[in-house]
Amino acid sequence: MIGGDGQNLGVVPIQEALRLAQEQQRDLVEVSPQAEPPVCRIMDYGKYLYEQQKKEREAKKAQKIIEVKEIRLRPKTDLHHRGFKVRDARRWLEQGMKVKVRIRFRGREITHPEVALQDLQEIAEELGDVSTVEVQPSMDMRTMLMVLAPASKSKKPSKEEVTSAQDEVSQSDS
Repeated sequence: MIGGDGQNLGVVPIQEALRLAQEQQRDLVEVSPQAEPPVCRIMDYGKYLYEQQKKEREAKKAQKIIEVKEIRLRPKTDLHHRGFKVRDARRWLEQGMKVKVRIRFRGREITHPEVALQDLQEIAEELGDVSTVEVQPSMDMRTMLMVLAPASKSKKPSKEEVTSAQDEVSQSDS
């Protein structure tokens, strides 16, 4: 048994443990029932539950929720319309969202999946500077799907660093 102040009280009969908990006006809580003998602790159980809920709320605030957006195309989608979709995908990736690129086949279009694969590869190349391919293009029923994730933010050199590097190069040349 563990006392209210955290010290180990040793092996104590249940009646004695209950009496000690009542004297301190606290609860007797079984902490580890699988242990031999089971471990109990004297504590304010209501306060303990409140602290646990408070920790969970703080953890929930700290977590980052990643939103997944989707663009849908067809194998016959022309370049102009695809450009609008790619521009939207670029904006979403820069905002930190993931993007699903889905090409849906209708009718006999499914007999030429290489056209869709080529489109997905071109889109991945266009967005290569702001994204990485998380899920490679794959067929799923009558659709081909690829998932793009935002590229890891690498540190870009500041203007001062660029000008100082240029100055060093020009000084070494002279």
